[in-house]
Amino acid sequence: MKDVKFGAQKHSLVEKSGWLSSVFVGSALVDLYAKLSLINDAAKMFDKIPVKNTVCENALLSGYGEANRRVEGLEFVRKMRALNLKCDHFTLSAMLRACTSLSTIELGRQVHGSVIRMVSDLEDDGFLQNSLIEMYGKCGLVGKAWQVFNLSGFGYNGERKRDVVLWISMLAVYGRNGDFEKVIELFKEMLREGISPDGVAFVTVISACGHTGHVKLGIQYFESMVSDFGLEPGPEHNSCIVDHLLCRAGELERAWKMVNEMTHKENWGALLNACNEFGNVELGKLAARKALEMDPHNVGIYVLLSNVYAKFGMWDEIEQLRELMKETSLKKDVGCSWIEITS
Repeated sequence: MKDVKFGAQKHSLVEKSGWLSSVFVGSALVDLYAKLSLINDAAKMFDKIPVKNTVCENALLSGYGEANRRVEGLEFVRKMRALNLKCDHFTLSAMLRACTSLSTIELGRQVHGSVIRMVSDLEDDGFLQNSLIEMYGKCGLVGKAWQVFNLSGFGYNGERKRDVVLWISMLAVYGRNGDFEKVIELFKEMLREGISPDGVAFVTVISACGHTGHVKLGIQYFESMVSDFGLEPGPEHNSCIVDHLLCRAGELERAWKMVNEMTHKENWGALLNACNEFGNVELGKLAARKALEMDPHNVGIYVLLSNVYAKFGMWDEIEQLRELMKETSLKKDVGCSWIEITS
């Protein structure tokens, strides 16, 4: 439980008792303020510690990351050498996460170089390997991400073991960069190596099947979640199979049937949008009715249905929709754009 007042009281007590000079107590206070999202206070506390170590450094660096203040985190990293602070595995991972978030590839390469020089057991550190894969993938260097993945998992005895997290990261890299055939190929290789995929892996590969038109394969993977791996499909899987796979391929009747059979029925809007794209007015009406039963005040459904009608010149139906919106006091939000101008 986060309690700012209680934390400030403990800080005051520590200061009065003279324990503030202890790096261990100081590190605990830095960590306290960081976890309370009081990053400025955490930084002030860090500056007060007379002899700093890696623990207090990591506590502050973690705080910058959790508060999504990555730029300040990287600025702090640049000051570490002047403060004679050393890096450990956690520091390097935090630095890589910051580079990933900001897509700063040059600094990311430098951190990778530091990892190679400083970490002798990199093959056993899946966390660092995963951070490197994500960093290169986010920066669009898919080949470099693949090199890290391809060299990962080798122990001193020559035996290879790559956990599911590394596989999922590499799948995500291919998916994010639009190489959907590679996603499917890598997923098959993952299964051949005996790695059990989790829910995230299935979302990635089903989405890839939708982008490549492999409808039958995508449905096979969806069904294998329960039959082969005992995983319960969640809303994200349902949305993926309906929107990314069936609706994208124009399999609207099949999508209708699947949504009706699902426990989570949040995909009527996606089906309505597909009906607009493929010109299925009757099914679009049914999908709109189901969507409005769940959320009667959703203006977006009225707009989508109006687009379906407009596509076929059904102006009387559009007028009826507008009258219905007036009766229920619904208004379409006005669109706006923001442009930031810097001097």
